[in-house]
Amino acid sequence: MSKQRNRNAWVVLATVLLFAGAIGSFAQTVPPATKEQEAKLIAVLTSDASQKEKVDACRQLSVIGTKDAVAPLAALLGDEKLSHMARYALEPIPDPSVDEALRDALGKLKGRPLVGVIISLGVRRDAKAVPALGKMLRESNADAAQAAARALGSIGDAAAAKTLQVALLNAPAANKLAFCEGLLRCAEALAAKGQRDKAIAIYDQLRSLKEPHQARTGAVRGAILARGKEGPALLREYLRSDDYILFSAAVQTALALPRDTVVTEVLTAEITKLPVDNQILVIQTLGKRADPAALPTLFAVAKSGEKSVRLAAIRAMPQIGDASAVPVLVGLFADADRQISEAAQENLAGLPGEQTDAAIMTIFNSSDASQRLTALDLIGRRRMTASVPALLKAAGEADPKVRPAAIKMLGDLGGTDQLPALLDLLMRLKESQDLSAAEQALSNILAKADNPKSYADKLIDLLAQAKPAQKSVLLSILSTIGGANALKAVRAAVNDADAEVRATAIRALGGWKGADAAPDLLVLAKTSPDPTHRIAALRGYIGLVRDESLSTEKKLAMCKDAAALVQRDEEKKLLLGVLGEVPAAEALSMAMTHLSNPATKDEAAFAAVAIAEKIFQEKPGEVADALAKVMEVTGNKDVARRARAILNKAKKAAGR
Repeated sequence: MSKQRNRNAWVVLATVLLFAGAIGSFAQTVPPATKEQEAKLIAVLTSDASQKEKVDACRQLSVIGTKDAVAPLAALLGDEKLSHMARYALEPIPDPSVDEALRDALGKLKGRPLVGVIISLGVRRDAKAVPALGKMLRESNADAAQAAARALGSIGDAAAAKTLQVALLNAPAANKLAFCEGLLRCAEALAAKGQRDKAIAIYDQLRSLKEPHQARTGAVRGAILARGKEGPALLREYLRSDDYILFSAAVQTALALPRDTVVTEVLTAEITKLPVDNQILVIQTLGKRADPAALPTLFAVAKSGEKSVRLAAIRAMPQIGDASAVPVLVGLFADADRQISEAAQENLAGLPGEQTDAAIMTIFNSSDASQRLTALDLIGRRRMTASVPALLKAAGEADPKVRPAAIKMLGDLGGTDQLPALLDLLMRLKESQDLSAAEQALSNILAKADNPKSYADKLIDLLAQAKPAQKSVLLSILSTIGGANALKAVRAAVNDADAEVRATAIRALGGWKGADAAPDLLVLAKTSPDPTHRIAALRGYIGLVRDESLSTEKKLAMCKDAAALVQRDEEKKLLLGVLGEVPAAEALSMAMTHLSNPATKDEAAFAAVAIAEKIFQEKPGEVADALAKVMEVTGNKDVARRARAILNKAKKAAGR
């Protein structure tokens, strides 16, 4: 019991210390741990406590440990199970005795504990460990030798670098990459300290190797960057390399060099003499560097040569973002190669700046219809709202291709401020394509309004003076915005003298938002002398059953009304489609009446299953009987699977 109480006390203490350590990392208001607290944790390490308790103690000592904890922790370095946590605790302790303990352990350990200690020496960047780590480079244990190389790289001073440079000359193939990695780390550290000559010597040694390629590419990058102002000369050398990997490393290093004309000149000087893939990489790099000095070369390349290279040059222009690219891209619109022409248009759309907008408007104001249509596309892509006045003007012009396109664009870019002008324009339009464009534009603008229904009266006022084609447009728009006044106007139009207006009004009722139009559609479905209108009204009426605001009782009543009128299989299928959304036993019975009709049995089976899934708890017997019949008839595996699952639940609920 006493031992258990002690362990419980330790768990409480560890929890308190963990919380204190976490809080301390965010603020300095918590006092530091006491010697007594540290002593208790050290006592756990030297006791017969469990592995978990010792692991927890190590974790706490990593936060509060001092010189007093070094020896007890070092004693665990040879323990396969606790070595890692001992190092975890030792590494943050700011006392030289930690480094001494780790160096001392090098000659005593083997296997994973040895590798771990080597890693910790690298983490602590212990310069005094360089000689000992140098000896480890010759270890037959490849893991230890490679860890030593990386640790020397982390230490990164001149002595560590020299040790690795000598060892690399006779390094086994298996260790070579790790030795090179260590040297690259040393070179980076030396360069950061301003010891460029030593860093360059390392990079030059590594890039002269035949392998590994990873080291050579890293060395090429480092050698260029470490040379500073002399780096572009080495970049030029590798631009002529037959080794694509080294070429690529050098070119991509240019992204880290200053954005000046010297580097740009090196990249562009012999670009046309390079293989296609190399040209593309250089061009992509020029785009990312965004130096306008590269543009003359990109312009020339974009105009002629291999297509993939031309496309790369075109795509680089928006990245640089200079307006001087505008006339070049515009000139490529007329290129014989459609892919080049489309790329020029697409990338002009992505070129920033007011000058680009101005160039596009110049094209739009030209006399060439095809160019004006291209400009319209660019206006839309760039969301050029400032073009709205010009679009309004073009919407009233004579060109039969530009006019409807300009009207549609007004709908995309315009707002309710343009509504009066568009409505005025609508009243003058005659061609079907123009009227269709106006309907689309007006619908888009009204969809952006805060309260679309508030504009209904403006549309209704125009109905009296509108011609049939224009009246049809107004009715269609009224159906999209809805409201009581709009419904009244559409209802009246059902009796219009013009047949097309009557048909539009019926379609508008059929597509109405909400079930307010249901009574009108039902009357039309029963009494219209035109069979086409009767069918359209019936189909619209059936569709309104889906209105989520309707009660189950109302939906069922509407389905009954429709069932009394349906004659064709097409409408029967529509009815079955909405019946599946009515959770009522009577709806299930209605669906079952269509199960014997080969033309509607699939829809009937699907509707029956959908209804059954909603009501099997309340009507288990009726559901079970219906689904048994469905399974006899249906050939749809998914419907049969769902029917079987619900049938089993229904039987269970019915006690069968």
